[in-house]
Amino acid sequence: MGIRIENVKKSFGAADNRQSALNGVDLTVDDGEYVVILGASGSGKSTLLNIIGGLERPSEGKVFHSEREITALNDSQLTAFRRQTVGYVFQQYYLLSDMTVDKNVRMGADLANNKNYREIIGAMGLGDKLKKYPRQLSGGEQQRVAVARALAKLPQVLLMDEPTGALDENTGRQLLDYVLKLRAQRGFTLIMVTHNVNIAETAQTVVKLNSGKIVDKLTNVQPKGAYEIGW
Repeated sequence: MGIRIENVKKSFGAADNRQSALNGVDLTVDDGEYVVILGASGSGKSTLLNIIGGLERPSEGKVFHSEREITALNDSQLTAFRRQTVGYVFQQYYLLSDMTVDKNVRMGADLANNKNYREIIGAMGLGDKLKKYPRQLSGGEQQRVAVARALAKLPQVLLMDEPTGALDENTGRQLLDYVLKLRAQRGFTLIMVTHNVNIAETAQTVVKLNSGKIVDKLTNVQPKGAYEIGW
């Protein structure tokens, strides 16, 4: 049943200074599909991702998850939907500064009663950082904690906004490789926004945005692995 987006539009600002971020987007994502969204800065990529995940409401249009219209939910219902269904990795890390790596990741794990969350921490190369606080980590390490927290939630849909932007090539490939392998095992839907056009080669579907509209949609017949692409 997947995700269905129908004629979604989003504008910001007052009437005399209104700016359009999305201008009538239609998109269908199958359950378990891996989609990369490409586009220049300001093309609407992050806005679209936030609307798909129920973080923002569209100005017009509808969004369905498994035939459930999330755009018709009230705020408390939408919060419950996000908690139960969606994992997020943002450009900013949004880690809790007074919690250790272990506790930050466990926050996500507890939502799914996931007792094995430390396996994910280890796979992110953070096994020796369990007792560290965010201020004691590099930017790349903080990003990996944010990814581990989202994955520990065992989401049905994982949304990632520039997840490798703060990482060096080796760490970026490692993170991408782990996420793709975990998706293959667990079958969650993955939608990723990135500026790295090479990463698009790892996706099943590539969506290109320009000025708030989908201008192209491509299918990779044989998606590549994280270590098979350029960087």
